[in-house]
Amino acid sequence: MPHTFVLVHGAWHGGWCWRRVADRLRSGGHTVFTPTLTGLGERSHLLRAGIGLATHIADVVNLMKWEGLTDVVLCGHSYGGFVISGVAEQMASALRSIVFLDAFVPCDGEAAIDITSPVARDLTRAALERGDIGVPPRPAADFLVNAADRAWVDRLCVPQPIATLTDKSVLTGARERIGKKAYIRAQSYFNPGFDRAYEALRLDPSWRTYEVPCGHDVMLDVPERLTEILLEVA
Repeated sequence: MPHTFVLVHGAWHGGWCWRRVADRLRSGGHTVFTPTLTGLGERSHLLRAGIGLATHIADVVNLMKWEGLTDVVLCGHSYGGFVISGVAEQMASALRSIVFLDAFVPCDGEAAIDITSPVARDLTRAALERGDIGVPPRPAADFLVNAADRAWVDRLCVPQPIATLTDKSVLTGARERIGKKAYIRAQSYFNPGFDRAYEALRLDPSWRTYEVPCGHDVMLDVPERLTEILLEVA
């Protein structure tokens, strides 16, 4: 049975990072969308002050509305967990399942700067103090991206619109009411916040949880295994 997937990238990345997974899913007859969020990737020329979390949520919501998507498997990587949580608030009836890929699972009122790693928090605060509109990307090596892909990832990552990391989530529990939910944890990447989310959800019978032996950019390091999990969750 063919499924529809919407794959949402994390901070500093773009839709480009999903190519390997998208190609595998499409070769199996599935429909795949990999939107690039405003101000990033091939849309980096749109970077400006005022792009916030609501902008990125609207990017995905509008894609789903204009493409008439239903029964969607929605997956968010890293910061993308904030985005897909917001999308669920508006589009829950159109979602078949929701997948958090080594991602934040925010609570209502939380911002990325509140629950991210100390390194990312310091980068964001320094950018705020300088009055920058974007937070510079971290090196791919920090995320333990496989050595062969690091230069490519570093070349394509761009500053993250700063307000997307400081805006607070507005959540009412729509995410939890989705029938199929999954969390995928990259075992090689150290992040206490992701560990806390994984451990809490592992004990929740309404969630499926997975571990994969790779760095943070799972879609680059183990695209075959990630494709298998996405199909299983679907």
